[in-house]
Amino acid sequence: MAKNLLIVESPAKAKTINKYLGADFQVLASYGHVRDLRPKEGAVDPEHGFAMAYEVIDRNEKHVDAIAKAARVATSIYLATDLDREGEAISWHISEILRERGLLEGKDVQRVVFSEITPKAIKEAVANPRKLSHDLVDAQQARRALDYLVGFNLSPVLWRKVQRGLSAGRVQSPALRMIVERELEIEAFKAREYWTIQANLTHPDGAFDARLVRLDGKKFEQFDLTNEADAMAARAALEKAAAGRFTVGEVTSKERKRRPAPPFTTSTLQQEAARKLGFSTSRTMRIAQGLYEGVGLGSEGNVGLITYMRTDSVALSEDAVAELRDLIGREYGKGALPDAVQVYKSKSKNAQEAHEAVRPTSAMRTPRSVASFLNDDQRKLYELIWKRTVACQMVHATLNTVSVEFPVGDSAFRATGTTVIDPGFLAVYEEGRDQKGEDEDEQRRLPRLKQGDVVPVSQIAADQHFTEPPPRFSEASLVKTLEEYGIGRPSTYASIIQVLLSREYVLLESRRFKPTDVGRAVSQFLSGHFAQYVDYDFTARLEDELDAVSRGEEAWVPLLERFWLPFKTLVDDKTESVDRNEATGARELGDDPKTGKPVSVRLGRYGAYAQIGSKDDEAKPTYASLRPGQSMHTITLEEAMELFKLPRTLGKSDAGEDVTVGIGRFGPFVKQGDTYASLKPEDDPYVIELPRALQLVQEKLEAIANRTILDFGNGVQVLNGRYGPYITDGEKNARIPKDREPKTLTEAECAELLAAAPVKKPRGGRAAKKTAAKKATAKKAATKKVTTKDATAVKKTATKKTATKKAATKKAATKKAATKKTASKKTAAKKATAKKTAAKTATKKAAVKKTASKAAAPFAD
Repeated sequence: MAKNLLIVESPAKAKTINKYLGADFQVLASYGHVRDLRPKEGAVDPEHGFAMAYEVIDRNEKHVDAIAKAARVATSIYLATDLDREGEAISWHISEILRERGLLEGKDVQRVVFSEITPKAIKEAVANPRKLSHDLVDAQQARRALDYLVGFNLSPVLWRKVQRGLSAGRVQSPALRMIVERELEIEAFKAREYWTIQANLTHPDGAFDARLVRLDGKKFEQFDLTNEADAMAARAALEKAAAGRFTVGEVTSKERKRRPAPPFTTSTLQQEAARKLGFSTSRTMRIAQGLYEGVGLGSEGNVGLITYMRTDSVALSEDAVAELRDLIGREYGKGALPDAVQVYKSKSKNAQEAHEAVRPTSAMRTPRSVASFLNDDQRKLYELIWKRTVACQMVHATLNTVSVEFPVGDSAFRATGTTVIDPGFLAVYEEGRDQKGEDEDEQRRLPRLKQGDVVPVSQIAADQHFTEPPPRFSEASLVKTLEEYGIGRPSTYASIIQVLLSREYVLLESRRFKPTDVGRAVSQFLSGHFAQYVDYDFTARLEDELDAVSRGEEAWVPLLERFWLPFKTLVDDKTESVDRNEATGARELGDDPKTGKPVSVRLGRYGAYAQIGSKDDEAKPTYASLRPGQSMHTITLEEAMELFKLPRTLGKSDAGEDVTVGIGRFGPFVKQGDTYASLKPEDDPYVIELPRALQLVQEKLEAIANRTILDFGNGVQVLNGRYGPYITDGEKNARIPKDREPKTLTEAECAELLAAAPVKKPRGGRAAKKTAAKKATAKKAATKKVTTKDATAVKKTATKKTATKKAATKKAATKKAATKKTASKKTAAKKATAKKTAAKTATKKAAVKKTASKAAAPFAD
């Protein structure tokens, strides 16, 4: 066995590193995090110094056992997980597990870090190990404890006040607030009309445009012309004064320099990949992880192509800069090299956590040289990283901005354009922009003009415009804003966005975030009742304090104490005091014209709905689901009343059955007798007619008829499924061999295939697991009840052929009475226990509340 054990996070990384270290080393992967807090209340104990109860993650138990087995015989153990806080914590958890199992006695345990997976970097890291940084571990533990305390205490309030299954997060909630506030700005926005006037000019060297900048002796402002009549009058006057030509007045030329953007951090990589490649943050990080861990490059084997992709730093190592300068000099000429190395400073307060910016491990591996070994996504991202890194060490671009003015009486037009004198870094790379139209002048080229030149005017046009609301956030602009506010950290941006999408708090429409009704309700509830905890400055200060813990400048337990007491007091108060209708954002729209009853919109278990009447009325309220695209926050009374036209009766089928259309939990449907058929996306339930409805029902009946290929009458069937024919007995599904015709299968063959098939996994996550567990417990309990004594009694009863019906009836009646008596006793006992438990809970809750209010203090102001 190898003397040295080196532990990394991923198997791909282990495979790449293994070949660099030789036979003396065994490299194993932890497969990410190995331990986490118990997923139960009380996993963080504020009463005992915020003690944290960890357990090994189920899916990684076998990997932990493999590490423990190797550690038992190893002389030295190297913890080589990632170089950030998360990686430090994983190393600490591994060492704690090994310590608890008594496997570290007499062992040399070292921490090694590297920002790139190359032979040189790995060997240098192993030759220069260090001890675990408990400051980084404490910072990660504090972050995990805070996230747990917020989630486990705030989420249940949302369940009770807004909707079941919701969650609140320390960082996700401020991010959601940003998206919701932007939506409110858009809804409150009132468009203003304005007009611009532009001249189209012709020139032998190319046509160009000039825009009006002065009108009747005054500077032309955006809202000087706000209606068509004024705009057309101004245009006519300018046309008359110009008489079909402009004379060049003042020509100004200004040379300016533009520096290249710094090399990528995690955040800027995510932003640029979103702008230029259309990648989501999670997709970018997944591809970057693969490039970092290693890609097979033919005879070279697995090679890590980029440095570590979770970093705030814009620094480059001396070796990397030397290689970049060598490449630039050879590929782009000495003129493309600045005299001195380009040095960039990080804006992040805690950028020392990471070693370098995201860069290629070797600039000599050009995108073209590795393209054949990469998939399309890897090729695109690697090219983006390579170009940005090379460009950051090139000379600035030199641009010449030319402005030409054309006086027309007391008015004037101006044309602006830019000429590139020296492209510099622009020959390789130009940074993307969030908004179209930014620096448009740089894209415009003007012909050479001098004072006194006469240029023909083809036309003067007046164009109508309306001011536009602020745009919704894209992934790039959201990440940029989170970073500017200091909310979250590079490694968390992708997971923040993923949580908001998976919880359906937001939707992506045309690559822009739009909050759902549930998302708005959650955000408005938290902003209204937990304002401090979704405040941008508060969240950023908390991040700064966690960074201070990672630097050893602050202790983590006092930090948690300052947070916990006021937070817990507020949670207890809001649990009791907040009204659910107010929490969900329910709105009264007006009165129903027919009945005079109030019409409102509310948030229910399955989404937003409209309601006529109230629960206090004698008659039950009438309900209707909102249509796709409608929001309970913007819907009008007239739009809501349209919803109550469903269900609609369309007519009768040939068999005389009623055909209706309505909207249910799973969307719009047509019903004929007992048959339901979902509407297609192109069908509108409010306008669909009888012939189309009958067609949908017929298609559904045909699908049902064609679904069953074989039925053996014992529960075993061969069916047509979504992915083709399959065999089922209700409990298990089995695939049909490719060389077999489904119709020719025998019952015995089906039974054999089902026996070999895997058991179906329950669907629905935790809920399904709980249901399965309950079923198993119930089955076990039922089996237990049938004791040997009962079985013998049953056997004896069966053999007594002379037993009369009367005796059997009497016995059954006696047994029923006994069962009823036992059940009554059990019910009474259960009630007594529940009463005691409730009393204990109330006492405990009062005590906690009292303690919390006594010790509550403002947090980290």
